[in-house]
Amino acid sequence: MNKAVQKVLIVGGGFSGMSAAIELRKRNIDVDLVEIDPGWRSYGAGITIGGATLRAFRTLGILDAFLERGNAADGAHIRLPHGVQVATIPTPRVAGPDVPGSGAIMRPVLAEILADATRASGADVRLGVTFRSINQDEDGVSVETSDGETRRYDLVIGADGLYSAMREAVMPDAPKPTYTGQAVWRAVVDTPEGIDTAIMWLGPNVKVGVNPTSKTQSYIFITEDVPARQRFDDGELVSKMQALMEPFSDPIVQAMRAQIGNHSSIVYRPLESMLVRGPWHKGRVVLIGDAVHATTPHLASGACIGIEDAIVLAEEIEKAESLDDALPAFQERRFERCRMVVENSLRLGQIEINDGDKEEHGKIMKDSMIALAQPV
Repeated sequence: MNKAVQKVLIVGGGFSGMSAAIELRKRNIDVDLVEIDPGWRSYGAGITIGGATLRAFRTLGILDAFLERGNAADGAHIRLPHGVQVATIPTPRVAGPDVPGSGAIMRPVLAEILADATRASGADVRLGVTFRSINQDEDGVSVETSDGETRRYDLVIGADGLYSAMREAVMPDAPKPTYTGQAVWRAVVDTPEGIDTAIMWLGPNVKVGVNPTSKTQSYIFITEDVPARQRFDDGELVSKMQALMEPFSDPIVQAMRAQIGNHSSIVYRPLESMLVRGPWHKGRVVLIGDAVHATTPHLASGACIGIEDAIVLAEEIEKAESLDDALPAFQERRFERCRMVVENSLRLGQIEINDGDKEEHGKIMKDSMIALAQPV
């Protein structure tokens, strides 16, 4: 049993929180995980997975499940709206020579894989529950939860996402999420014939992409420049998404456009970003994932860096003599990598909005991929 930490509470059952539970249980640390959603649901269509994320899946022990239920491939193609291919982005095999360099999976499927692994780890999962109050002292943290329980912990991990209640509670002066000027649309379609890896079509102010998420399905993603936040009723989503795809004359895009309907699991989300530059911990409470470094999807690495947080935090806890050693060491290993993803993603979005330097855009993509391939 670790000298510094024997019992941990994780607040938030998303990708980062579940990954933390899995990794801490490997080290025989007792874990309670509370998740406010009683159904433990994950909303959305697909999620693109890079090589660094696949490497993290291998560490977690879920890579085989991903490969069985998702899709892995090498490379991503860039095309003009009428279909002419202008570039291919290489995706190095970061997870090992036997694993393709990228892929995709449905978000609810990935959530189910991680939830199964979390329960199998022996973590105590309590759904429909969140924290109500936190009181720290030199020896531990007393946490009252919304189900009326009060339990004692050595460490509390806040993994409750972009609008983290834990961040508000322990770091009320931390930055708030900021709208970036773009929004993303996602929908599920049957995979068009001949599509086996990600393709993106670049148009003015709109980027359309597709990525296979399984043997039979793919998800469409559309990035749109939008100066101010917008909201749409569910009944508007199909027509709005189809209108964005209409100018793209490539027959593949038009075939996917024709598939979109009310059955397509359409999700519209304004893109927000946030980075906490100060300490990610206060006493015996530490934040991970989107709670401290929320990014836009331009590098397809938001889930990746949150899952990596969980892995690195568990490693630092295992080898440290105390939390005073472990938590700063965790942030020292994580900050620059996470800052790079957040800020480079933001810059890519700005270049797209301003129709900026394509060479700079390409260089940022290349440099970011090289950095993400480095050891964590």
